[in-house]
Amino acid sequence: MADQARIPERRISAATAIGMDALKPVVEFQVSMLRMWAITLERFAGNYERGLKETVQVITTDGRRA
Repeated sequence: MADQARIPERRISAATAIGMDALKPVVEFQVSMLRMWAITLERFAGNYERGLKETVQVITTDGRRA
């Protein structure tokens, strides 16, 4: 009788395992997209910072000439 009571628990456990297995590739894809987004933001920030430094350098150089 105790075995009969555990059958729904086993079904729920099996369904949960199947659902998690199906969800895993979706989550991995989302993580990879977030990593690509983070890399792009870091690259943009580096380019922005480099451009800002070059602009400041040009302004200070032109200011010394005047």
